[in-house]
Amino acid sequence: MITRVGIVAKPGLSAISADLPTIVAWLKARGVEAVFDADTAALTRVDGARVVSRDDLPHHVDLILLMGGDGTLLGMADRVAQAGLQIPILGVNFGGLGFLTEITYPELFPSLEATLAGTAGIDERMMLRASVQRRSAVVAERFVLNDVAVTGGALSRLAEFDVTVGGKLVASFHADGIIIATPTGSTAYNLSAGGPIVHPAVDALVLNPIAPHTLTNRPLVIPAGAEVLVHPKMRGADAEAFVTFDGQEGERLEPGDTVSIERARHPARLIRASARSYYQVLRQKLRWAER
Repeated sequence: MITRVGIVAKPGLSAISADLPTIVAWLKARGVEAVFDADTAALTRVDGARVVSRDDLPHHVDLILLMGGDGTLLGMADRVAQAGLQIPILGVNFGGLGFLTEITYPELFPSLEATLAGTAGIDERMMLRASVQRRSAVVAERFVLNDVAVTGGALSRLAEFDVTVGGKLVASFHADGIIIATPTGSTAYNLSAGGPIVHPAVDALVLNPIAPHTLTNRPLVIPAGAEVLVHPKMRGADAEAFVTFDGQEGERLEPGDTVSIERARHPARLIRASARSYYQVLRQKLRWAER
């Protein structure tokens, strides 16, 4: 039973402000309460609507209706995972590419209707738990839907990264960085860096060195159940290394730090448009397989 729907919009998305009262009224007519996060509530005026922080929203709702782009969805998927919940997300595209938020605005109400009726398709997408370990303590932790990237500093110089998978050394990579991508994230940074497209149903990760010094260091598909450890070797006083989570947030690493990546306990649950297959989305969004 869905009785409370959280409404989240991309910050500053004024184009949706006039439509928000209509969405609230539509939900109310079906006995469903709308709950806003504070940033979205500031876009419109809906008397009597409950407002909570975006971080706290997953604790108050049964479904999240998200209007924005893929970046907005990635941030909300992290918040849902941080809460230890499995709240489904219905993403409506108001961004650019919209590979994850593939539902169009004209499809919003039919998709909501199917979701409330329990007939909507739900994709369960693997998420990763990434943490930075420093002197036996965890100093940062995020949940990612797309990828974790460990890179060198801003200057154009090669860095060195020791990578182990399931406790076994893979290689010591000389490269600009390392990407660890989920199947969902295989069409993001990984694809731009020359990695393969992996269907979301495949239980695997992609380990992809960025601009490797050795041309035989090609992307590697690895088991999803094995923990990946990335240890950047920072040599010299001016050496730098950073870790980035889903391209949303980052952390500067210190000498001796290790980045740990493992499968999260729960997948992200994304409402999908039943009229389109994954391959159709590839063709439409990426122009895949076109001449």
